Amino acid sequence: MTAVPAPAGAPDIATLEAQERQLTLRRFTHDDAWTLGSILVELAHERGAPVAIDIRRGLQQLFHCALPGSTADNDAWIDRKRQVVERYGESSLLVGSRFRAKGTTFEESSRLDPYRYAAHGGSFPVRVEGAGVIGTVTVSGLPQAEDHAMVVEALTRLLST
Repeated sequence: MTAVPAPAGAPDIATLEAQERQLTLRRFTHDDAWTLGSILVELAHERGAPVAIDIRRGLQQLFHCALPGSTADNDAWIDRKRQVVERYGESSLLVGSRFRAKGTTFEESSRLDPYRYAAHGGSFPVRVEGAGVIGTVTVSGLPQAEDHAMVVEALTRLLST
């Protein structure tokens, strides 16, 4: 089998796995969700990025923002990408990359409804030391590798506070 090409600018699987290990939080409170969301809004404003942002802990939505230029379609993409993270416990870009590395795509081989699940970059697990994956942070509105990179940058900033 030959690998299916990765999206433009997407990190390789080893890099994606390393990001998930490195971006483990000590805790994740409502205030942390607000701080993370605010970092994402700041990044989006700096770049003129027309994104929607969603942060959840379990089933509870702790933060949501739709910036100018985003649409209801972005909210639908958030839901589909988030459900991949909730099901697999890994970033939506990593899940999609693993399928592509096997020479297929998530849509072809996962047996999951593509109207409910999208293994496209932009949703990342909120992982807490000693607790595992407890939530998600998702961005939609840019090419998928850029959505993913924005989330990684924001989580990296949150960890340094």
